[in-house]
Amino acid sequence: MPPELSIAGEVISDDSDCYVIAEVGHNHQGSLEGCKELFRQAKDCGASAVKLQKRNNRELYTSELYNRPYDNRNSYGASYGEHREALEFGLEEYTELKTYCEEIDITFFATAFDFSSADFLEDLGVPAYKIASGDLKNTPLLEHVAQFGKPMIVSTGASVLEDVKRAYDTIMPINPQLCLMQCTAGYPAEFEELDLGVVTTYKDLFPDVVIGYSGHDNSISMPLVAYCLGARMVEKHFTLNRAMKGTDHAFSLEPTGLRKMVRDLKRARLAIGAGEKQCYPSEASAGIKMGKKITAARDLEAGHVLTRDDLVLKSPGDGLCPYELPHVIGKALTSAISCETPISWELLENSDDGEDPSIGRPE
Repeated sequence: MPPELSIAGEVISDDSDCYVIAEVGHNHQGSLEGCKELFRQAKDCGASAVKLQKRNNRELYTSELYNRPYDNRNSYGASYGEHREALEFGLEEYTELKTYCEEIDITFFATAFDFSSADFLEDLGVPAYKIASGDLKNTPLLEHVAQFGKPMIVSTGASVLEDVKRAYDTIMPINPQLCLMQCTAGYPAEFEELDLGVVTTYKDLFPDVVIGYSGHDNSISMPLVAYCLGARMVEKHFTLNRAMKGTDHAFSLEPTGLRKMVRDLKRARLAIGAGEKQCYPSEASAGIKMGKKITAARDLEAGHVLTRDDLVLKSPGDGLCPYELPHVIGKALTSAISCETPISWELLENSDDGEDPSIGRPE
């Protein structure tokens, strides 16, 4: 049975539309109202879910890194810790954002970067968890989050296949609700390093879980490629303006880009179809107009035995198809015909043994 994953009642499978996560991260710049506007616009663009990143900065970073000076154009504080705290929402903000997402009917969850953040999100009641590429090797955190029994979306950037298998083997015995995301941890990621073929590798190696793509590339087309290769979940960073202050805006999609990506992913599902070659009624007129039929190359008398030189192929294709030539050559005409007369079975005498000339012809 093909793998399925259900998040807040929405089923993700090979037969579903792509599940699109608008990763807001810290593109809200510490503004609650700005975050709500990002959520609202992501909903308007057709995203399935919006996502933040939750950190307990004191728990997550060493004192040296927390207190390290952080002075650049994207900084929101004098030290790295101050910068991170300025962008971090607490319980009051998360509770308000969760309620807001319920009001506008879009799924809301977050990446848990540490144990206390995972517990924070579980107390909040999120329907799923994202695990960042940096924690793919963090098996204690993987085990901790897996015990919540909710869908886990795990990015696999900055890793090798052994790391992915280890994470898979850690999570699956505890919680089989898993999506593995092909990801390249470049910000932005170069196209030649996206390795989208890994999507098919994951589908072969991990056939019992949903496969997705977390993209840091500057395009809306690469998620389409990933979908066509079998990814059924796509995560893209989202912003209102790529020129805004912050490290993630530059490789994020703006509303126009997100809207087009969601639209094209829906079209891709329809375009892929069921894998059965069909001839549609909508093709009929074009097929006749561009097709060919067998016609007389010159005026021919009754009783004339047709040769290849007596016949030409002409459009429109509203008569005998060219593949019938071997069955027409060698037959005698029952009546005289003029140049460009379409050849039909009614104009041809039966074969010497008296059989219908159509017998043995391909259908």
